[in-house]
Amino acid sequence: MDLKESDTFTLQYPQNSGFDKTDIHFYSGKVDLDSIYFSNTGSNIKRLFVTDTNIAALECMKDFISRFLPENTIKNIKINDVFKNGSDFLLVLGPGEAFKTVQNVLKIVSTAIDEDFNRNSLFVSIGGGVLCDMTGFAASMFKRGIEVEFVPTTLLADVDAAIGGKTGCDFESYKNMIGAFYPARALHVFSSFIQTLPEKEYLSGLAEALKTALLFSPEMTELFKTKQKDILSRNPEIINTIITECAKAKASIVFKDFKERGERAFLNLGHTFGHALESTAGLGSVTHGEGVAWGMARAAELSFNLGLCSEKYKTECLSLISSYGYDAKSIPHCLSGQKQAQLIKAMHKDKKNSSSSVKVILQKNFQDTFITEVSDNDILNVLKD
Repeated sequence: MDLKESDTFTLQYPQNSGFDKTDIHFYSGKVDLDSIYFSNTGSNIKRLFVTDTNIAALECMKDFISRFLPENTIKNIKINDVFKNGSDFLLVLGPGEAFKTVQNVLKIVSTAIDEDFNRNSLFVSIGGGVLCDMTGFAASMFKRGIEVEFVPTTLLADVDAAIGGKTGCDFESYKNMIGAFYPARALHVFSSFIQTLPEKEYLSGLAEALKTALLFSPEMTELFKTKQKDILSRNPEIINTIITECAKAKASIVFKDFKERGERAFLNLGHTFGHALESTAGLGSVTHGEGVAWGMARAAELSFNLGLCSEKYKTECLSLISSYGYDAKSIPHCLSGQKQAQLIKAMHKDKKNSSSSVKVILQKNFQDTFITEVSDNDILNVLKD
């Protein structure tokens, strides 16, 4: 079939970053990885495709997976299976946050070593934020760095995780504690993957899209306020708009502040609270987006308590978050008992902190964001029923 490319956007990196660019290709219609990776049969570069058992089982992946093993055996794929097709290899990892470990990063590296990959080889992640993060991190380490491409399959990866070069894995129950800045040379974004997502995963990515809207786009904020039915029903036109606008917004920030010394830190709105919730609840038991949405609600409450925003902003922010079904309560339902001390401890472990205070991203109003440090008592006050 003919691949339909609806838009291409290039993320340029600063001259002192050590990187050139990421070409972001947006496609409409059916997922068609064969046209991207197998239309040119003259290349002998070794490629390692990394996916997980859930993605490998998708109907839209059948043609691609069948290049590596017979179609009637796809349902028998197991975690850590490796398959070969000429100079191409397919590694299948386990799905979700529970598998975002240094051991799985090293599994990617060891597979490349076992198959005699060199510095001219290519890693390709086909998956959500977890796989993009791990594959990018593995690429940054293998022989001191080889090229990597991402095919994001979740809304979370489309709008945030796959863009801008942050890679890594979790460590000892703490989110993204190990990693590197190492961007992909290309992203291939098929919005049709979004229709395959379980509702929980769709809402997880939607929280990151909402965050981007609140940070940078009055138009998208209005879209979230007025087009809730279309957004929740995954209207393809609305989804395309959200993905492209979020990708371009993040790309603009990454160009200005690649190593997160300033404005890029705004992208962590809700994340200090959210990562703490993920760690306290147990990594994988709360989606990243659920954590971020709850964290944005706590940030709005904190900003109001400190006299930094109006009650109108706080009320609108909490109402918008709640209207999409996210938990905005002081202590979310996923935590049993009094967990304030554990949440605050986890917030102090956040990699962005460098003092005894906790660094947070707050807003004075929509699209009016700043960074500040707050005390444990300030945090405790927004974690009380």
